[in-house]
Amino acid sequence: MNEILKKIDSATHIVILSHNCFDAHSIGNASAFYTFLLQKHKKVSWVCKTSNTNHRISFIPWVQDIKNSFPKSADLAISFDSTNKEHLEIECELINFISKSEVLYQFFKDHKIKINQKIATALYSGLLYETDGFLSDELCGTTFAMAKELIEYGADFKLCNKNIMKSITLGALRLKATMFKNMSLYYDAKVATFCVSDEDMRASGATAFDAQAALHESLFLPHTEIALLLMQKSNFKIKCFVCCASEVNCEKIVSNFDATTDKSCSSFTLNDLVSLDEAKEFMLNLIKKEM
Repeated sequence: MNEILKKIDSATHIVILSHNCFDAHSIGNASAFYTFLLQKHKKVSWVCKTSNTNHRISFIPWVQDIKNSFPKSADLAISFDSTNKEHLEIECELINFISKSEVLYQFFKDHKIKINQKIATALYSGLLYETDGFLSDELCGTTFAMAKELIEYGADFKLCNKNIMKSITLGALRLKATMFKNMSLYYDAKVATFCVSDEDMRASGATAFDAQAALHESLFLPHTEIALLLMQKSNFKIKCFVCCASEVNCEKIVSNFDATTDKSCSSFTLNDLVSLDEAKEFMLNLIKKEM
């Protein structure tokens, strides 16, 4: 960590990198670090390649400052997602700072970095998202102690809870109604399946993030342990999302695919052009083997 601070001190123009503007965890941590760099009077830019920002995180400090172009004068990039140096648009130093909000908070405390209201609110938003609104099985007393301290530093916890846990768009409501109307339950209601066509997405005006939020919500149904979303993209390929309750290992189900995992949800794209019904039958057979 001391090495990171040395590189920050010697840099003339620092870029904070985020791969997407949907994840309150990485955006919250990036925002907190952005504030820290401003406190040090460093020249800093915040870059995110995705053009759309999730409405749920629009309240996080400095989100309005996010740009989608990489400044040519930058000599240090700090990524809050996994980034390879070849993905950078210019030649500069790269630091991957991938950690939970608790780790970043401890980093600030260890180095006696002033935690103002903006940093506190950003870290609290990340903590809230990481823990699914403090419902995660991985919670411990340290998590609640951190939340208490952040509130004492001025974190706007009501704003965080309202936006991250409650905020929803009209498009998301439309899509949610369609998804649950057409939901199917299998294997004694242990598996909930959703098939969403490209037409469903366009008609509702919702985003893939909205579909995933509804998917996660289905895990609160009685008996449901696995939630499967099959989403048809505009090129007719099928993107699969598999979310599991804590007792089920999602990674075993998707082990034969190049899947990415975020919290308890894994996602991948089926390369073959198949119908939604064919994709559902294929995935249900995989799930049955692991149950």
